[in-house]
Amino acid sequence: LNPSFLCTTDNATIIPNQVYQPLGSCPCNLTAGTCDVRCCCDQECTPEMKQLFSGSCFSGVFGGDVNPRFDQLCSAQTGISTPDWFPFLCVQSSLNNTPFLGYFYHGSTTSAKASSFKIPFQTTPGRFASGYKQGDPIVTVENEYFAVPQPFLAGQCARNAPVAFLQDFAVECLATCKDGGSLLPGVVINSGTGDPISPLVTYEKQTTNVGSCGSDECGNVTFAEDYTIIWEGRRIIEVKVSVLLGEICPEDTLRQRFTVNFVSVNATSMEELSGNPGYQVGKPVRATSLDSSVTTLNLWKPDGHGLCVSAGLTPILFGLNAVSGCLLEVNLKENCSQLRENVADRLNSLVQANLVGKRGNSSSNIPDDWVEIIRSDTLDPNSDTSAEILKGLCPRVPAHLNIHILTADVGAVEGVPQQEILGVQISFSTITWQVQCPLVCEAEAGFLPISAAVQFIKIPAQPPVPKTRFQINYTEFDCKRNDVCWPELFYPLTHFYTGEPYSHALAKGLVLVFFILIAVLLSDPGRRFCAVWNKT
Repeated sequence: LNPSFLCTTDNATIIPNQVYQPLGSCPCNLTAGTCDVRCCCDQECTPEMKQLFSGSCFSGVFGGDVNPRFDQLCSAQTGISTPDWFPFLCVQSSLNNTPFLGYFYHGSTTSAKASSFKIPFQTTPGRFASGYKQGDPIVTVENEYFAVPQPFLAGQCARNAPVAFLQDFAVECLATCKDGGSLLPGVVINSGTGDPISPLVTYEKQTTNVGSCGSDECGNVTFAEDYTIIWEGRRIIEVKVSVLLGEICPEDTLRQRFTVNFVSVNATSMEELSGNPGYQVGKPVRATSLDSSVTTLNLWKPDGHGLCVSAGLTPILFGLNAVSGCLLEVNLKENCSQLRENVADRLNSLVQANLVGKRGNSSSNIPDDWVEIIRSDTLDPNSDTSAEILKGLCPRVPAHLNIHILTADVGAVEGVPQQEILGVQISFSTITWQVQCPLVCEAEAGFLPISAAVQFIKIPAQPPVPKTRFQINYTEFDCKRNDVCWPELFYPLTHFYTGEPYSHALAKGLVLVFFILIAVLLSDPGRRFCAVWNKT
């Protein structure tokens, strides 16, 4: 904002009407009460100062020409570069008509529509009369969100984050003595059909050493809250909460753990199902082997060091593509066959099962509920020994595990699509690994990065619409497969054509139209039309 342009009174600053006068007549005047160098429109500059930079003043709008003539005015282009047709299409108008002045309309107004990338903030939750569905926020009988602290994008934890139905999570949050209390007192949950459910809370005391606190200790703070929500269909049956309490010093920072697990009412021995009957997105993929209990397919969950030895495991979640990896320590004294075997064993440890459950509630007693894992691993540890003559070079090392899972919608239950797993295939991607040493390998061990990726491929429930006979036979009309395309006959007349200047293409097009009209008039139907016209 130009400070020298505004009119100042004792109480307020008067801004001129922008409809008739541009706001800021001297944009280069950036410093109030001081002459800005090369700003010839600055009123603080004396004539003597302007003589110092009179030959290098700022030009254009920044230099003070805030109301220039725009190109469409007849008086704007009088030079040699003016096209021949300009006098016929120029605008006869005064200099006050300028695009640098804003357009102001005083008619009816419409409310602005929210952009698609903006997430609307809902302060009041909706009422659920027919029960929850996956992803719906759980509410209380007071029509408020049932909240459990959860982290958001900034890395901190939101204390009032709503819990989504059928979405498990386990998080850790940092809190102070003031915010470390439990959030459970007085909470009554809406079952989804209007029935009130009071959580069954069990408390456990953790002994902590607070004798070194400088002041009174902070008691009854929450170290952990574990929620187990029993559900059936689209409603909640029961809520169990285990709370771990303790004491800390007022100046200490508390690390809290919050877990939420949804367990089906039909689960035996608190066995967690991944859906009923179809899989739910975000639930673990169920797997098993012959005569063994139900387990899951896993990926690595590396720690801070990134080593495979200390890396944990995390289950593969249905419908979520993921990639994980770690660093495998390699003994440089081993040969390539031993290296391939060690890497293959490490990758195969992620998929120790032979069968994968088709549905989220697959039973180990029903063979038809499971599909066999197809292993396309044809690796031979003793293959390609000819290339091992070069010391420190090992070809065909299986450094990446590919897991492809085929899914499909096989029906719906109460309008909710049910997804099943149709097949699972695992394969290896090989690399040529070479020891990275500057000159001499003094170390006895190296590191090989290995990884694993899972991809869910959804097969359409219905086959694609077959092509018609016209689409099969008349391929010459397909603009993507032929250089000559009849639907784009007038493409040279559009602004997308850049083969020649637009004026040349337009002139050639008008000449072509002229010859077509002459041909039509000289043809037999044209002569008949002219004869009828002359008679009338």
